[in-house]
Amino acid sequence: MSALHSADSFLLSLSRAFCSPLAVFIQIQGCVICLTLAIGWAFAAYVRKREINRIEDGIKGGNSFAFLCHDIYELEHSNQVNLPRVSVVMPLKGFGEHNLHNWKSQITSLYGGPIEFLFVVESTEDPAYHAVSQLITEFKGDVDARVIVAGLSTTCSQKIHNQLVGVENMHKDSKYVLFLDDDVRFHPGSIGVLTTEMEKNPEIFIQTGYPLDLPSGTLGSYCIYEYHMMHADDFRHDNYGVVSGLRDGGYSDDMTLAAIAGAHKRLITSPPVAVFPHPIASDLTFSRFVVVTIKLFYYIYIHVDFDLLSRYWNYLRKQTFVLESYISTVNWLMNRALFLTHFYLSWGFVAPYFMAMVHVAAALQIYIKGYSYGETTCTSGGLLLAIWLAISTFTELLSMWNLTRIEVQLCNILSPEAPKLSLDYYNWSMIFVAMLVDNFLYPISAFWSHFSQTINWSGIRYNLKNGKIHKIERNKDKGPEFTDLGGKHLYGKKAATPKASLLGSLGRSLAHWHQPKKYDV
Repeated sequence: MSALHSADSFLLSLSRAFCSPLAVFIQIQGCVICLTLAIGWAFAAYVRKREINRIEDGIKGGNSFAFLCHDIYELEHSNQVNLPRVSVVMPLKGFGEHNLHNWKSQITSLYGGPIEFLFVVESTEDPAYHAVSQLITEFKGDVDARVIVAGLSTTCSQKIHNQLVGVENMHKDSKYVLFLDDDVRFHPGSIGVLTTEMEKNPEIFIQTGYPLDLPSGTLGSYCIYEYHMMHADDFRHDNYGVVSGLRDGGYSDDMTLAAIAGAHKRLITSPPVAVFPHPIASDLTFSRFVVVTIKLFYYIYIHVDFDLLSRYWNYLRKQTFVLESYISTVNWLMNRALFLTHFYLSWGFVAPYFMAMVHVAAALQIYIKGYSYGETTCTSGGLLLAIWLAISTFTELLSMWNLTRIEVQLCNILSPEAPKLSLDYYNWSMIFVAMLVDNFLYPISAFWSHFSQTINWSGIRYNLKNGKIHKIERNKDKGPEFTDLGGKHLYGKKAATPKASLLGSLGRSLAHWHQPKKYDV
């Protein structure tokens, strides 16, 4: 047998070190994390599959509108006229390739009660202002929609400022307010389902939902609220400090409202049908930024899209920066606990794969160069751990695939008039690599956010002090042209007038059908 080369000796020594009790614990823990995720996704898939079966059974039973409501008699005019008024507030920023279609899906809701749509922009210079104004003109007389110019925020994030201005302008008789992001496609019956749940259980403080990223479908997508429906009176009367908590230094509406709900023991729910397609800009696929990131890590000197990488990094920073904002000491403690837990679990998820690669590389070296068995004892044990990790990973990805498949099916059933979604665009190997990259970078991003206490988001730099925004800096001339990962234009020329289409005609017909009479504002 040939003598060990220094590189081979180092590799085998590293493999043996990764067979120590602590290293074995880390690798077993990685398997447990994968299997825990798989179980969680399997349960979520079961809940959503049950909803699909309910809708399909309703259709077979003669209820062609089962995707709208359980009981077809709920669609009778006598029931529809008694539905509560809802105000939909949509803070806008920039204009991208999917926005127009998303907005159309939102304003053509088949909710039978009185409803208004309030699109809120920072200024008339925002490209979204002209695009949505033309859309409203296209649907004039069919829907109650208007654009509101909020002006610049001074004490909170621009998004929160837009939301609060929208609330100030909502109808005096609105019972519920739905805050909706502009980058998701809504289902025709979603508002009706949410309102029904709120009516059934008045104790609900917030109803929320999650995006189905197209084409990603990764774990991170389930950590983002795409909407929240709340009682309008909570904002009118500042119940539980909702308005003041958001207005006075609030950065993240999701985290602030969740903290208020926790402090006052209020209920947050998410219906099984609260999954919405979230199209990603065509030039921002996960495979693209993962390849870019890998190239950067290994210093391969070829064309690297640093602009895209910067936008991805800013996006990740935004997800971790929310942990630096808080409204109370208890909220600060909870954020620190989330910070440490995510830090531990993120690298606890990634580390076993690095160890497994070392074990596999060592085993290959032993096999190829024919080293003696005495040098392979620990490596064979490490290889066994790598096999268990591979099995756990396969189980995890299978569960993720099954959940995504069911969610795609659910979205297709809930929006029968929309183009069918498909799993064809999902690259599961890239999704797996994206999970590794995300979880490796998350702790780094979290530490960066903690020590910097500042972030640049969509051309606005927010500075925190004691958990609240205390300084806002704007520099339009030096700001980015696009939003991070959203691919939306922040500045520039006015959007072109949208052309009339079959989809637009259908949307107008649907809007006209669901509002048999007009309501005074």
